[in-house]
Amino acid sequence: MKPLRSRFQKEANKLAQQYTASIPFDRRLYRQDIAGSMAHAKMLAKQGIISEKEAELITMGLVSIREEIEQGKFEFKTEFEDIHMNIEARLTEKIGEVAGKLHTARSRNDQVALDLRLFTKEAIEESIHGLKELQRTLLDTAEANKSVVMPGYTHLQRAQPILFAHHLLAYFEMLQRDIQRFRDCLKRTDVLPLGSGAVAGVPYLVDRSFLAQELGFSQISQNSLDAVSDRDFVIEYQTAASMTMMHLSRLAEELVLWSSAEFGFIDLDEAYTTGSSIMPQKKNPDVAELARGKTGRVYGNLLAILTTMKALPLSYNRDLQEDKEGLFDTVDTLLSTLEVFAGMVKTLKVNAVRTCQATEEGYILATDLADYLVKKGVPFRQAHNIVGELVRYAISQGKKLPQLSLSEYQRFSPLFGEDVYSITIDSSIAARNIVGGTAPEQVEAQLARARNIVEGRDVG
Repeated sequence: MKPLRSRFQKEANKLAQQYTASIPFDRRLYRQDIAGSMAHAKMLAKQGIISEKEAELITMGLVSIREEIEQGKFEFKTEFEDIHMNIEARLTEKIGEVAGKLHTARSRNDQVALDLRLFTKEAIEESIHGLKELQRTLLDTAEANKSVVMPGYTHLQRAQPILFAHHLLAYFEMLQRDIQRFRDCLKRTDVLPLGSGAVAGVPYLVDRSFLAQELGFSQISQNSLDAVSDRDFVIEYQTAASMTMMHLSRLAEELVLWSSAEFGFIDLDEAYTTGSSIMPQKKNPDVAELARGKTGRVYGNLLAILTTMKALPLSYNRDLQEDKEGLFDTVDTLLSTLEVFAGMVKTLKVNAVRTCQATEEGYILATDLADYLVKKGVPFRQAHNIVGELVRYAISQGKKLPQLSLSEYQRFSPLFGEDVYSITIDSSIAARNIVGGTAPEQVEAQLARARNIVEGRDVG
């Protein structure tokens, strides 16, 4: 079989041939391409377009080619441009001219759209699985440390005391939204484009419902031009992946901070850290740092496909060849990041003494003091001002709030009584006993809900 140049008098320029070839990267789609071709051959025979014997011969040839590829025996050739033509050329070598009948009633335009949708469907399922595994690890770590107290932060300043489990469950919620986004993306990816031909449909009585059933699609495309040129599903996957990587990058940042000597909240396992080339004492959180960096790659892939698509006329244009490398890179980056994060979170150790100590430093109970005055009838804004002045005084005296005498409290408001000393870290946490709050009862409920979600008893 020769490359598709019967209309041309000149041979392809070698540099142009290399420039336009996609086989260096789209060879990755061989499983999807062969699956689509086998279903197509079966449908052609069912419809009487080719004979049953021809379909069987084609199928046997395709199975043999798949084995060659998986055993590393297949020779990919640049002159055949892409995975589709490489497989068809090899099929011709194996079974002769009958191989040419396989391309009846389809185009490479709907063929590549099919392959990419099959690939993306698989990637979505794998991404959801990776997200669930990381959720499970976060939940296990939260449950193992559910009584650990730590400072909650705003502006990276200590704000109010919370439970460590409450903090980790915030990431559980982020990942649950990511799962929902991927599930939603799957709905629009799960559309069969095969049968659209190059642009206008095909002039054969093909059975697209049969193809959809064979290939596991729940929907069939309704417009041939849209079907061959639509890459919304690629953009949606990249968008969902970008948001997931953003969430992982936020977690990475906190793991980096928490593992520093300045915080000392956690100890990352040595298996997920590296040493320094010059400083022997170093234990660097490189896995977390790289996740932050790789987030930029995923963002870049999203921007690249958006830019590629922004001015394309209908229907297929060769620009669409640029849809794959960024998608492949994003899938690989996301899946590997999810997997390594699950291991990193699973093996980290929480320094409960240090996290508790951090809540006792500074003036983290100031809001509780303001709420104390509010419960005695003081308007909140006035109570806020009173406590602000009280904190300023304590700072000037080098004292923590519990170290102030009752007379010192009463210099700022006569409403302060002995019961002010009942305000503690534990009482502060317990007071937030509302849905979504950090009180132990609420966190227990959050943990139970999260466990139901990861065990599949609640879709969340």
